[in-house]
Amino acid sequence: QSQPVESGGGSVQAGGSLRLSCVASRVISGGCMGWFRQAPGKEREGVAVSSPYGSAPLYAASVKGRFTISRDIVENTLYLQMDNLKPEDTAMYYCAVRPVAQCRGLGPADFTYWGQGTQVTVSS
Repeated sequence: QSQPVESGGGSVQAGGSLRLSCVASRVISGGCMGWFRQAPGKEREGVAVSSPYGSAPLYAASVKGRFTISRDIVENTLYLQMDNLKPEDTAMYYCAVRPVAQCRGLGPADFTYWGQGTQVTVSS
């Protein structure tokens, strides 16, 4: 089983918080892992990515200072803490894994294994 599994989406009001989780198998969890999102009618975009060892995470400008990505190496789990949510954050959020430890950026094309997604809806 190489497909990551996301959880934690839901509906909140603007200004609220949500925490997403993503569990990946041990086989792939040593790679660069990231969160992406896709709103209706828009292209999928990178939100944040994290390498397993040392390198600072990368964030999209639109979420920097509000979202925090973290990972538990032992539990093979990736998290996204989302604070001060805005209606424009509404999207399906996906977890993805690049089977190389080094992250190259926020481009979805670099990532091989994708979860099914979890919906985040922020109302004004």
